[in-house]
Formats: sequence, structure tokens, C-alpha cells
Amino acid sequence: MKKLTTTLLLLFCCFSMFAQTEISGTVKDNSGLPIPNANILIINSNVGTSTDFDGNFQFTVSDLTGSKELQVSYIGYTTLIKKVNLNGNPIILDIILEEGNNLDEIVLTASSTFRSQKQAPLSISSKGIKEITRLSANSQADILRDVPGITAEGGGGETATNLFVRGLPSGGQYVFNPLQYDGMPLMSTFGLNSSAHDVYARPDVGFKGVEFVRGGSAVLYGAGSVAGIINYTSKTGDSNDENLINIEWGNNGRLKTDFYTGGQIGSEDSNTYYAFTGFIRKDDGPIETGLATKGVQFRGNIKQKFENGSFTVHGQYINDKAQFYLPLPLDGGSRERLNGNDGEEVSQLLSGELANTSFLTPGGVYESPIEDGVYTKGGYLLADFNYNLNDNLKFKSKVKYASYQHNFALYVGGSGDYGNPITINDYVAAVAPDNTAFSASYQGGAGNQINDNDLVVENLHVDRLRPMTDYSGEASFILKSDDGIHTYTAGTFLARTEAEDVNYQYRVLSEFNNNPQLVNLSYTDAGGNNVIYSEGGLYNRIGMTANNYLTQSRTAFYLTDEMVFDRWRFDVGFRIESTTGTFRRGGLEETQIYEDAELTTNLQNVQFADGTFTTGEIKDTDWAISLAGLYKLTDATNLYANFSKGYFFPQQRGFGPTPGIRDTNYEAETILQGEIGAKFGVSKFSGSVAAYYVGLSDRIRIDQAISGGQLVDQARSEQSTQTIGLEATGKYKFTDYINVSATLTYQNHEITTNQTEDLVNGTTSTINEGNEIGRQPKLLGNIGLNYDNKVFDASFAINHTGKKFTDDTNNVELDAITIARLGAGYTLQTNEDTSLRFGLSVFNLFNSSGITEGNPRAGIAGQSADGEFFVGRPILPRRLFLTATFNF
Repeated sequence: MKKLTTTLLLLFCCFSMFAQTEISGTVKDNSGLPIPNANILIINSNVGTSTDFDGNFQFTVSDLTGSKELQVSYIGYTTLIKKVNLNGNPIILDIILEEGNNLDEIVLTASSTFRSQKQAPLSISSKGIKEITRLSANSQADILRDVPGITAEGGGGETATNLFVRGLPSGGQYVFNPLQYDGMPLMSTFGLNSSAHDVYARPDVGFKGVEFVRGGSAVLYGAGSVAGIINYTSKTGDSNDENLINIEWGNNGRLKTDFYTGGQIGSEDSNTYYAFTGFIRKDDGPIETGLATKGVQFRGNIKQKFENGSFTVHGQYINDKAQFYLPLPLDGGSRERLNGNDGEEVSQLLSGELANTSFLTPGGVYESPIEDGVYTKGGYLLADFNYNLNDNLKFKSKVKYASYQHNFALYVGGSGDYGNPITINDYVAAVAPDNTAFSASYQGGAGNQINDNDLVVENLHVDRLRPMTDYSGEASFILKSDDGIHTYTAGTFLARTEAEDVNYQYRVLSEFNNNPQLVNLSYTDAGGNNVIYSEGGLYNRIGMTANNYLTQSRTAFYLTDEMVFDRWRFDVGFRIESTTGTFRRGGLEETQIYEDAELTTNLQNVQFADGTFTTGEIKDTDWAISLAGLYKLTDATNLYANFSKGYFFPQQRGFGPTPGIRDTNYEAETILQGEIGAKFGVSKFSGSVAAYYVGLSDRIRIDQAISGGQLVDQARSEQSTQTIGLEATGKYKFTDYINVSATLTYQNHEITTNQTEDLVNGTTSTINEGNEIGRQPKLLGNIGLNYDNKVFDASFAINHTGKKFTDDTNNVELDAITIARLGAGYTLQTNEDTSLRFGLSVFNLFNSSGITEGNPRAGIAGQSADGEFFVGRPILPRRLFLTATFNF
């Protein structure tokens, strides 16, 4: 009996030592809907799973016992930590995740693991699609304006937003921070045709949200980015059907309908799911031009889930036209808008009468696409494959093909020798001082004469024809060590981009008014001859001014390790990348096309391609390294630091081909970044503080200016800059319904070296050293008050952009800009599964007329603060939106 008892005790001990605990349950949101693909993990182990498409999960823990912490997380929701006792008894959990927009949200970008913003050793911001939709955010500037360290200029309209990041010099757009959809950039190689990434896609309601990662490991993964990555994550369907329609009415005849539908394909046992989203819109633009802003975008995906992974195919089609606004003449003293001939303030000088403009060239009739504004037609296909080879090894791959026909119409108001508003009498006296008589009329008939004191203005129109095709792919293996400490990632990124950069220009004479009439002018010279100065509003046909064909390929390899210890997290990584490319610059010649002897030479002659090309080849290899660490000081506070050495392959147009010399002196730009900070998170408050350094060397900059009546590359500069900044964020929750959030960034930036080559005169000089970086403010901030009790919601936010200089010369300082935004809504729960929300949103509530930028085409001499007129681009005027959102 004693032996039997001893044997039973030994068997019991062995059983206890190897006891298995089964954990199962469901994960839902606070409205009761299941959350698929939620991440469940026993903290400080590699044991866990993810929920299926019904929100269910089940896994077995075999080698852990005692009290442990279970972490449940999903992007867009607050991470939940729950204590569990692993003693061999089954554990059944019903988990409810709360929506969140704070440091506990899970983020995916620039990492191989799921982790919250609080756990990431770098600066991250995120925004959910609900917030974006409620604010009627129609441009990247609207969406990203309140992100710390970002200056977002949205004065140009709904597309081609200028973004400046953490004190880095740039002409705007997305130079150092690519725009990505589902982890792949909209354009893999920046700078082949200088178009902003957001011209290839528009925001819609089919996203979960957007993440913006600044610095650190952003340089390593995928396409890589030295300054940051903007990544939108698409919704994919699940077993619970979801449908949404959002109708938006706005001033200037705006009508836009967004939609989303997603669900299961086939029977209840099917593992195939779909999502389809997009919009249709038509309006007259934020500022009426007489030219339509209209278009459609459709996006969708089909996802096949199998036992060990998934395969998803994403697609997009876009056919969209958006008018774009450039700086225009303002009052030289107050820098406020001027009154036009009709007594109304002039907000833009783009004329609807220019629609269908055409003229002869040696290659045939050229038809200007000016009516289309920023026009994009095309789309992409993206295949995303994920496969778990075993519990510790995953394979991930993305392949993308994109092709777009893209035109970008620039209308540079007040850009001529007599471009500022001037009476017709004074204008004729200036252009033809020896005239004996003149006749000026508005387009449409000789009887439509101009009054002697009517104001006219010279303008330059530039058609940028920029088709683009992009092939890109990424593949990586992710290995988690048996002890759960290390997550190794080895990957590669490949891309080839082909683009054209063909420009046509012509000059226009118009009245000084909104949607101005075109001016036809003829005069009698001193010899008694009739001279036709402007015809159909055109006074210089110019013709083709650029005929470039470019390609660029990239090949990158990276290796990273994300380590998790008791209180420490470390990220280390290395990337090496090579690029090659060709730049074929076409020759141009001017030919007389029009034989009418009364026409000026500017109207008789047209410039066009002469059929010759000069080819330049670029190639370079560079490397990046990223080191980061995070220490859990307390349950509420994490300390972190990161350092990275990155590179940026500059635009090829800065290394144009030289006749007879094929190789160019192409070299990558180097960026050093460092950051140290703390992140806090308790039930009522979450926030962060950080200090950062950004140093840029070997920057290639091209300055454009109006010279000889044309927009030309005037100078090429090699720059180095450095920036030291402080950044703080905070969100305080007064109650379950009321919270206040704020961000603040201070940055001290300087141009440390600047060697400039004058491309017109061939001279080189040292200029602007010690100056502040143009268009970068020192102070940025945002504060917002939010209320949401699921029935009534309201928000009020103020965004502040501090003073900044118009350009690197620091001749002109622009005043600070403060923009207020108001939103409110009322939601009717029509039944258990459907709701209807009526909303109101007002952009620029107080109708501020601050200036976002001066004249970016002033050239190396910079902009002058003196004079009767000042060229600048005001922020967009007040916009009112009414919305109805139906979820069913």
C-alpha cells in the first residue's frame, strides 16, 4: 500500500509538472461585434494565437504554470491585460476591447511584431477612420495637420499637399515620408516626375485608420523612409457583414458619396471574404474656378484565409480631377487678398475660359489638359501573402503593380514682367511704349471692350504630363526564438519605376478677378503696323519645355531583431540598398508655326522636341542602421531612446545628363536622427515627451524661377542642415464621454552649409548659411476638446503653425496661422445592427486668411518683402459640410 501511494504521488507530480491549460473564448468590441485577427499572447512568452473571423480563439499552454498575464490587442483598440492562473483547468474568457486613440493602441508600421504605441521605442501617431470621416477630411493636410512634428500646407486644395517633417528641408510633398497603402508605397521611387504621392489616391471610408511613424526603425522595413512613414490600413471583410454609406454636402456645390461593404463570400463555412469601398464626387472645388472638381475612386480586396495563413488581393481604380491653387498677388503691406474688377476679393486666378485651349506645334495640335487640374487615371493591384511555416516562423510577401496616367496643371498667377495687377492703360504703355493706339477686349467679341482702368494680370500656365508605372515587391521571414525574447526579420525590397516628365507652358493675359475673363490685345506700333499681342488670351505660346524619360530601380536587404526582456525592449536593424537609373533628356527647338505677320514672335513661334536625347545614368549604394531601446520604469511610464543613420536617394532631375558624359555624380543624402523620451499611460491620462535631433548632409536642392517668361531650373544647391526639437503629446479623459488632447512641437533648425550653382550664369557661391530652413516653423501645436456618448458627439480643435520664412534667404517672414475646426453629430440607433448619424463639420471656423507659403518660384535671390504687391498662397477659406452616415 505504501509503494502504491508513493507511485501515485510521483505520477501526480509528473502530471502537474506537465499540466496543460486550455484557454478559449471570444473577443468583441463594445457594441458586441466580433473582432477577427485580434492578437492574444501570454506576456513574456511566445505562447498565443489570434482570433478567427468570428472573434473566437483557442490555444493550449503546456509548459507554463502559475499566475500569468494575458494580453489581448488589436489595432484601433485599447490593449487589455488580464491575469490568468495556469493550473490545468480550462479557462474561458469573454473579452471586450474598447476603441481607443491613445498610447495603448496597437500599431503595425515599422515593426514585425504587434505592440502598442506605448511599447514602441519611437514616436508614433495614429488616427481612426471614424475621426477622419466625421471631420470630412478631404486631403492629407486635413488628416495630418495635428500630428506632432508635421507642417501640413493644404492651401492648394484637396490633393498635392505639402508636408514638412521635423525640420527637414524640402519643397514640400512627401520627399522624406512616403505615403503607403497597406504597407506598400503609392510610388516606390520618389522624384522621377516630382509628383506628390497623394495625387495617386484619395482618402475613403474603407480604411481602419492611418499610422504615422517618425524616424527610428522606419528606415529599415519595406521601401524604407529616413524621416517617417504614413501608412493606411484597409479594412478586410469578415463573417459579419458590414455596410456603410456616407453622403456629404458642402458649399460650392459639393456632393460626395462614400461607401463601404464587406463580408463573407459563400456559405457559413467559407473562408473567403471581400471588402469594396470608394467614392463618387462632384463640386466646384474649395474655391470656385469655373472648372469642375470631380471624380471617382474604387478600392477593394478579396481575402482567402487558410489554416496557416492568408492571401489577399487589393485593387484600386481612380479617375479624379481636382483643381489646384497656387500663390497669387496680395496686398504688399497687409498681405491680404485684393479686390478685383468686380469689387470682390480675389481668391484665385484660374480661368474657366482656358478650358479646351489648344495650339499648333511641329508635332501637331497640342490640346492643353488645364481643365482637368490635377488629373489621375489608373490604379494598382497588390497581392499580400502571409503564411505560418510553424509556431515560430512566418513568411510574408507583398507584390504590387501600379500604372497611372497623370497630368498636373499649374497656374502661376502674377508671374510676368508686369504680372501684378495693373490697369490696361498702364499695361499697354509698359509693353508697347511707342504705340499710337490699342484695342483691348474680353474674349468673346470686339464689342466686349475693357474699361481703361480695369486691372489685368499676366499668368504662366504649366502642363505637367506625368504618366508613371511602378513594379515593387517585398518578402520577409520572421523567426521568433523559443524563449520568446527575440524576433528576427530578414527581408528584401525590390522596385522599378518608369515615368515621363513632359512639360508644356504658355502665358496668359486675363483680367484681375476670380474666374477671370481672358484679354485679347492688339496695338498700332510707331510705324503704323497692327500688332496682335494676345489672341484667345494667350500672349506667348512657348510650347514644350521638358521632354524627359526616366527609370529607377531599387534593391534592398534588411535584417532586424526585436527583443523583449522583463522590463527592457530593444530594436536593432541594418539595411543595405542599391539603386540604378537612367535619365533621358530630350532636346528642344523653337520653330515658326504661325505665318500671320501681325502676330508677335511669341505667338508665331512654338518650342517642341527636336528628336534628340542625352542619356545620363545614376547608381549608388548606401546603408542604414537603427538602434532603439525602451525601459518599463513603472506600469505607467516607459523611457525610450533611438538612433538611426539613414539615407535618401535624391531626385534624378538634380543630376541631369551632360552631353558626352553618361555617368553622373549621383550620391545618396545622409540623415542622422536621435531621440530620447518618455511615454505615460494611466486610466485617465496618456502622453509623451521627447527631444530629438535630425542632421542632414549632402542634400541636393533644385530652385525654380520664372526666367525669360518660363519656369526653369535656376540653381542647384548642396545643403547640410541640423535640427534640435522638443515634442509633447497628451490626452486627458475627464469622463467616459469627454476628453481633451494636445500636441506641441518646438524645433530649432539651421542651414549649416549651402553651396549653390547658378545654372543660368554658371557661377557657384556660398549662400544662406546660418539661416533658418525655409517654410519650416519653429512652433507647432494643436489642442482639441471631444465629447461622445454614442448618441451625441462634438469636437472643437485649434491648430497653430508658428512663424516661418518663405525661403532659405530669410528675407520674408510669414505670420503664424491658427485654424479652428468644429464638428458635431447625432446618432440614431435604428435597430440593433443599424444606425444613422447626421453630422456637421466646419473647416477654418473663423475664416482665417493666413498665408501658408510665399512664392516658391522666386529663385535663389529669394522673395522680397518690399513692393506694392506680395505673392503668397492663403489658406483655404471657411468650408461647411453636412453629412449623413448610414451603418447597416
